[in-house]
Amino acid sequence: MAGKHRHPDTIPAPVKDSPWREKLHEVIFEAETPTGRAFDIAILWAICLSVVAVSLESVASIRAEHGTALRVSEWVFTGLFTVEYVVRLAAVRRPLSYAKSFYGIVDLLAVLPTYASLFVPGAQSLIVVRAFRLLRIFRILKLTQFVGEAHVLRAAIRGSVRKIMIFLITVLMLMLIAGATMYLVEGDKAGFTSIPKSIYWAIVTMTTVGYGDIVPQTVLGQVVASVIMITGYGIIAVPTGIVTVELSAALKNAVSTIACHSCGADGHANDARYCKFCGAKLERGDEPPRPRS
Repeated sequence: MAGKHRHPDTIPAPVKDSPWREKLHEVIFEAETPTGRAFDIAILWAICLSVVAVSLESVASIRAEHGTALRVSEWVFTGLFTVEYVVRLAAVRRPLSYAKSFYGIVDLLAVLPTYASLFVPGAQSLIVVRAFRLLRIFRILKLTQFVGEAHVLRAAIRGSVRKIMIFLITVLMLMLIAGATMYLVEGDKAGFTSIPKSIYWAIVTMTTVGYGDIVPQTVLGQVVASVIMITGYGIIAVPTGIVTVELSAALKNAVSTIACHSCGADGHANDARYCKFCGAKLERGDEPPRPRS
C-alpha cells in the first residue's frame, strides 16, 4: 500500500510548450514584455483606426467621396484581425477554451461583421463591437489595480444577476397593477386608451423619465401618480444596494494579471497556482523553474 503513495517531490513538472508557442504566447498574451507591449499597442491602434473608418463611412458626404478607400481599409483591418485571432488560438494549448472566453468571443465578433456584410448589406456597422477589445489597454499600461477592479465588478454583477432578476419581475408586476389602475381611474379621455398604454405610462413615471405625452387629469389619478413617483425613487436604489453588497464580497478576493499558457484566461487570485478555468499550472515569472529529474 505504501508504494501507491507518491511523495510531493515526485509530482510531474508542468508541460512545456515548444519554443515557437512560448514565443507567441509571450508576444500576444504577456503585456509586461517589451515585444508583448509593442504588439498590443499596435493592435489597439489598428482597432481605433478601424472603428473610425467604419464611423466615417456612415456619413453620407464622406462615403460619397472616400467610400472605396474606407471599404478597402476595413477589409485590410479585418484580414489583420483574422490572422491575429488564428495566431491567438495557436499560442495556447487549449484553443477552444480561449475561443469560449470573454476576450475570445470579442475577438471573433470583431471580424464576423465584415464577412457577414457579404450576405447582409450594412452588417459592417456592427464592427464597432471592436471597441470592446480596447479593454486590453489596462493590461498594456500595467494598470493592475484597474484590471483587478474590473474583475471585481464583473464578479459583483454576476453575483447580482439572480437577485436583480427577481427584483425586476416584482417591479413589472407593480407596473402592471399601476397601469391597470390608471386605466380604470382615467380612461380614454385622458389618453389611457388601453392597459398596455397605461403600463407604458407607469414605466415612464416609475423610472422618473416623465415624457409628459400622457398625464392624469382627475384628482384620484394624480394621487395614484404621486404614489408611483415616490415609489419609483425607492425602487431605483434597490439594484444599487444589491450590487454594492456583491462588490463588498468580491473585494475580498484579489486577482492578478497572469495569463494561463493553456487557455489564455486571466483574473486568477494572487496566490493561485493553477488556472481556475482549465486546471493547468500557472507559470509565474517570480517562480523558479522546477528541476527536471
